[in-house]
This record gives sequence, structure tokens and C-alpha cells, in this order.
Amino acid sequence: MDCPDTIASVKTAVEKSVWGKGSAKSAFHPVSVTICQYDPTATGQAYASVQTKRMATKATDLFALVNSAKPVADKPNICTKELGPTYVLRFTDNDRGVLSYAAEAFGCRRLVATSLEGQGKPGELASPRQVSPELIKSLGLR
Repeated sequence: MDCPDTIASVKTAVEKSVWGKGSAKSAFHPVSVTICQYDPTATGQAYASVQTKRMATKATDLFALVNSAKPVADKPNICTKELGPTYVLRFTDNDRGVLSYAAEAFGCRRLVATSLEGQGKPGELASPRQVSPELIKSLGLR
């Protein structure tokens, strides 16, 4: 399954992230990305309601936007209350490694690397950051 996580597991992964810890940039080299979009009102065991894939240059361009956001030392504590979708970006490389990010398009706009799967994929996850307006715009599913 391309979008295997429930919204509850995505939220748990975002909440357990440690702000101010991790690498400034990710050295991952994606060849494709699956974008999983969760409805603003999704709760519990709800899965992504929409998914799309991007290959080659479109995947690397999206990854560049993710990597360009600067790490944030402290977890944001003043957030707006509007609702918006949550995205999970599952980047895949040539060795079938998968690097996942959760991106909130609302509230604190947290952008958190949540997992790195695959054999021979050492290294720490990138430090949590905030979603840029450019990244939100680029996530519009086509």
C-alpha cells in the first residue's frame, strides 16, 4: 500500500519528534514520491483520502523544497486554528529506501521527517522544520 499509515500514527510520529535535533539537510536521493493527503477532519484509523505520485525531476524538485526549509530549534507553540490537510510525503530512492515526511498545511505548519526505511539507510533524520508557502503550493494534488 502506498499510503500505509493512519492519521493517528502520522500524528503520533509528528508529536514525538524532537525539535532542534537532527541534521540540517537530508542526503537522500529520491527518484519518486508518493503524496498522501489526509482530510482536515480525519481522526483515528482514517487513511489518506487522496494520493498521487511524482517521478524523476518532479520528485527531486519537491524534495529540494522540503530540504530548503530551515530547521527550527523550538517547537512552535502559537498556532492558528484553521483546518487544512495533512500530507505524508514518501520519497523512494533507487535502492527502494523510503524517507517519509509529515507536512501540516494548517496550524503550526510542522514539517517532520518521521521515518527512514530500507537496508543500508543509516543516518539521522532531518531536524523538524516548518512548511514553507512554496511547499504548500507545490503539494496541490494534480
